[in-house]
Amino acid sequence: MHCGMCLPSCPTYLETKRERNSPRGRIALMRSIADGDLEVTREFGEEMYYCLGCLACTTACPAGVNYPELFENARAEVEEAGVMDNPQRRFWRWLTLRQLFAKPWLLRLAGQGLRFYQASGLCWLVRKLKLTALLPKNLRELEPTTPTVRAQFSDALIHATEKTDNARYRVGMLTGCVQDLVFSDVNRDTVDVLLANGCTVITPREQGCCGSLHAHNGDLEQAKIQARRMLDQFDLEALDAVITNAAGCGSHLKHFGHLLADDPDYAEKAAAWDRKARDISEWLVEIGFRKPVSIAGESKTRCTYHEACHLCHGQGISAQPRAVLAAIPGLELTELKDATHCCGSAGIYNITQPEQAGKLQREKVENIEATGAELVATANPGCHLQIENGLGKRIPVRHPVSLLAEAYRAEES
Repeated sequence: MHCGMCLPSCPTYLETKRERNSPRGRIALMRSIADGDLEVTREFGEEMYYCLGCLACTTACPAGVNYPELFENARAEVEEAGVMDNPQRRFWRWLTLRQLFAKPWLLRLAGQGLRFYQASGLCWLVRKLKLTALLPKNLRELEPTTPTVRAQFSDALIHATEKTDNARYRVGMLTGCVQDLVFSDVNRDTVDVLLANGCTVITPREQGCCGSLHAHNGDLEQAKIQARRMLDQFDLEALDAVITNAAGCGSHLKHFGHLLADDPDYAEKAAAWDRKARDISEWLVEIGFRKPVSIAGESKTRCTYHEACHLCHGQGISAQPRAVLAAIPGLELTELKDATHCCGSAGIYNITQPEQAGKLQREKVENIEATGAELVATANPGCHLQIENGLGKRIPVRHPVSLLAEAYRAEES
């Protein structure tokens, strides 16, 4: 396809107006390499990593070009060719992709260490004494945006099996990696909402990363390993659905079938997984969730909703989170200008491309503030942190499922 319908939707093209920085331009580069007309070069690698992977182009494309698959394979080609390789980059990829996000126990240990650093006062002391000045420039700039780690992770808050009277469904619960460390409360809220809607919830212990981070960053082999581990933890035949509350994870989780299509031991199970994977809002609307009861004299709160890229573009889920928000008593939903535009988080894009990510973050914050909203809802941990940091915590940011859980609890008080 060469129609260019994707151009107005692409943040990097809108920034530079250069063809190579558009989905159409990137696909042309990919095709030239596939046809043998060009070689994989560092310049090509830099272009692939300049792309946010926000998938807005997939929504805009009238022909349904599978850009996510092309994008991930292009990055994998870049890594295989080693054109961007250097000792520092090699170390950080090894530490994050092959260690921290490949070994659940190690990620939790790192989380506990960071929690101690934050809760003990060491963090305050380091900042007070300006010791962060000793850090390399890129880490020094990132340090203020470090997310607050929760005192308890998901396994401490959620039992392996939680039942409700007259259960109609049996579902599996994904706790995630960043979600587990930073938003374990959202996982607890998700389970509570599922219980309130007639679901028995199965939450396997010590879950790891689903592999989304690996696939998004060109490590497809490790992504396959992570997918197999995830499949081994769930008894799919006994479940009606597998639930995730993180948009970025959900977009990847629904493509295990393609990822493991050539694996004779896992291909069939991966295809079954794809059929059962659901975002929490998608599942609630599908089963006809119960609307909370209004409480007399309840005040109105103006809320706006940012659509996480991998929920609206990656999964085609846009109406369902709005249906959840619209059902919550006391919540007045105000539409956000360019709600489907990327906030700049895009996995680790705000780390690897801080300048471009910062521009998108500022645009998003300006649009949020223009609504006059007292509350922002979004359904992805990366978006949550990016918007929260951009707002300076002036306006609270919440997951729709947490707001629904609070509405259910309010009925009982």
